[in-house]
Amino acid sequence: MTAASDGRPPMARPRVAAAALFFDRAGRVMLVHPTYKDYWDLPGGLVEPGESPRAGCLREVSEEIGLTVPIGGLLIVDWAPVEGEGDKMLFVFDGGELDEDAQARIAFVDGELDEWRFVAADQLDRYTIPRLVRRLHTAMAARGQGRAVYSEHGVEPAG
Repeated sequence: MTAASDGRPPMARPRVAAAALFFDRAGRVMLVHPTYKDYWDLPGGLVEPGESPRAGCLREVSEEIGLTVPIGGLLIVDWAPVEGEGDKMLFVFDGGELDEDAQARIAFVDGELDEWRFVAADQLDRYTIPRLVRRLHTAMAARGQGRAVYSEHGVEPAG
């Protein structure tokens, strides 16, 4: 460990992102397709300086899919550094079920997305990357157990 120029030890400075996990009546997960990625993701994004993860989630949902909806509790905090991108902490909140009325109001506001759909849990790996599939399965299990979890790369550490 090397000290900072003022003699204090270095601190982690992870990028922080927040997303909402929405479901349909059949229990399928909402995924969105960002125009700048080659895989599907959750509605959400980077938290801005001074913004809480929950506030960032609400803002990103509004900006990306045009919905202002209640967001429930935290489902998962995932420590998921990515080589070349650095340290990351990802917060996923329970968006609950989007009824047909909410689904009809989805609009791509900021131009970052070009498609959305609900995907069954056993089909997630066809749409997105393995680390997100792990995170989603862990978040869905946490939701079913009525608790929030800490994970690393989408997996809750043992012990």
